[in-house]
Amino acid sequence: MSKIAFVFPGQGTQYFGMGKDFYDNSSEARKIFDIASKLGNIDMEQLCFEENDKLNITKYTQIAMLTVCCAILKEIESLSIKPLVCAGLSLGEYSALVCAGILNFEDAFKIVQKRGIFMQEAVPTGGAMAAIIGFDTQQIENICEEAKGIVQIANYNCPGQIVISGEEEAIEEASHALTAAGAKRVIKLNVSGPFHSKLLCQAGKKLREVLVKAEFNDITIPYVSNVTADYVTDKKCIVDLLEKQVFSSVKWQQSIEKMLESGVDTFVEIGPGKTLSGFIKKIDKSVKVINIDKYDDLGKLDQIK
Repeated sequence: MSKIAFVFPGQGTQYFGMGKDFYDNSSEARKIFDIASKLGNIDMEQLCFEENDKLNITKYTQIAMLTVCCAILKEIESLSIKPLVCAGLSLGEYSALVCAGILNFEDAFKIVQKRGIFMQEAVPTGGAMAAIIGFDTQQIENICEEAKGIVQIANYNCPGQIVISGEEEAIEEASHALTAAGAKRVIKLNVSGPFHSKLLCQAGKKLREVLVKAEFNDITIPYVSNVTADYVTDKKCIVDLLEKQVFSSVKWQQSIEKMLESGVDTFVEIGPGKTLSGFIKKIDKSVKVINIDKYDDLGKLDQIK
């Protein structure tokens, strides 16, 4: 029998039309969209399905992505497929918390709505991020430490792909140094802020004020934290971890490796795009990876029932 992990993508994989076929075909998905519209005082279907100026703005992106991921999750749960463990990349960790039974969707939505606002307000200008392709991780860390100003690794995505984040001038300096040292490619990312850097510490502190008021349930399905790349077994740690997650490195490669060590042999990516599927295949080519983005993708789950 397959040992399954559910994984959820983060900000950046959103697109106009995401989740529409689930909304059209699934009553469970429609319930999630209806709840989101009421909680957010926004037309969630319009935000996700129609071209607009809001979807790529952080405070809207985050609630939209959570809604779509959880809508798809609810339909999968109705098929009686349960994971051994779950995880999410950055924002995706909140969908994992819903999957794990730690947060209900309503509470997760309220937290994510605040998270998006705090992250957007923390550094409106003056920050940047860049993807480093085809270079040694330790050398990237060394060059970041040597750069003037704030620059650090934001994401350990997979072998050969690291993302750095920080002050724009420091990112420029580090990018030139990495290119000169032999990095295959350095790609400046089109993002609205220096996510997962120390510049977001204030956003993390504000988020903590929201998190301490939230009700976290006992962990029914294990999940792996972005911050530690390890299983979270005590719900008392969750507030600290989610605060730190805003300004700490996302240890995605290490998280996948931890799940593989635990015997996971099948990963189901739930949400828009195939980004995580690509990362996982680069980490371990032999593992089975299924992505569920469209309603028709549900047929792929027959492979693991």
